[in-house]
Amino acid sequence: MSDHHIYKKVELVGSSKTSIEDAIHNAIAEAAKSLKHLEWFEVVETRGHIVNGAVAHYQVTLKAGFRIADS
Repeated sequence: MSDHHIYKKVELVGSSKTSIEDAIHNAIAEAAKSLKHLEWFEVVETRGHIVNGAVAHYQVTLKAGFRIADS
């Protein structure tokens, strides 16, 4: 076991028809299927799609950090 940790960041884009929070949860849940040791995220951009004067879709860009195994 190392006395330090090394991380890698990946950029993800989550989407939801319901909310910004759901868009974040969707991105993290999908990433967790293939990335191990996910430990944190930061939202870097939020946007949405408007249809007929109403919010139709939320989209959130986030960076997620995961620890490199054995670091």
